[in-house]
Amino acid sequence: MHAFDVLGDPVRRRILELLAGGEQSSGELTAVIQREFGISQPAVSQHLKVLRDNGFASVRAQGTRRLYAVEPGPLQEIDAWLELFRGFWNQRLDALATELARGKRERRMTGETKDS
Repeated sequence: MHAFDVLGDPVRRRILELLAGGEQSSGELTAVIQREFGISQPAVSQHLKVLRDNGFASVRAQGTRRLYAVEPGPLQEIDAWLELFRGFWNQRLDALATELARGKRERRMTGETKDS
């Protein structure tokens, strides 16, 4: 499965967002996902399996618990691919920063304040 196919699902993206905060048990993940998406425990398990099988998450046993964590490799590959396109939005962000600075200078020169 292609990385964007894996991340194309909102449930899997949400699981990764939760894991970005640190390792979590399958029970903790399932509770949040069930509450937010209204899906069953087996459905959450399937999403976790897809993330594991495609290298986005790892799992380790701690007693009877299964602890999941983000694996950075596939995310780094996506980041590298996105690098091809960053110039498009970086130019626009640079232009926005220039316009904001220009507006701030003009307000200072005319004596306007933020509260005016």
